[in-house]
Amino acid sequence: MSLKQWGAALLGCATLLLTACTVVDLDENGKPIMPADPNAKANFDNQTPQQIAQQTWQERVIDAAHKKALDATALSTQLKTPSPDAESVFVRLTSKVERVDLSNAREQKLIMTFNGQPLEVQTGPVIRGNAIRDATGFKFEDFTNQVQFAQLSRAYNREAVKNLPKIDESWTGKTATVLMAVTLNGGKAENAAALELKQEAQ
Repeated sequence: MSLKQWGAALLGCATLLLTACTVVDLDENGKPIMPADPNAKANFDNQTPQQIAQQTWQERVIDAAHKKALDATALSTQLKTPSPDAESVFVRLTSKVERVDLSNAREQKLIMTFNGQPLEVQTGPVIRGNAIRDATGFKFEDFTNQVQFAQLSRAYNREAVKNLPKIDESWTGKTATVLMAVTLNGGKAENAAALELKQEAQ
């Protein structure tokens, strides 16, 4: 092969390589911005539980709750055939507020009716349990730093309280809609934690 033919062959290869490449945007430092791998495990190694909660709140909690929330009928069905292990789910319930429990200023609750039984819905400022974290689908093995996973519940619970209206005795007797995370355990709904809460027009 002549030198000219070699040159043409090399040029053809170079053109082929260039057309096969994807154009990648550069950041302000001139470094390539690589698109996120949708199958990659979330990396929270250098983040605090509070940062993780704030970063994932909209997508993993609010958006997911609106898409996946069980209504009263679906929740009732699930409680009748309980899983052997406790599981947490998102629920949307519209019901009458039977009473408001303000006896503990740090752990205020709305007591609503579900299936003819009282259901305590935590509204803060302190919310207990892992219902919100576990309803997101996060698992222990998603975190290399297990302390983050353990503390993520409290961070999510604090995030929830930021978005809730203040409750008082005036809620009693009113119809309200609550979007919440609930832990289902042995056929009972436990540790209900409000995510969104509003009174319905009377």
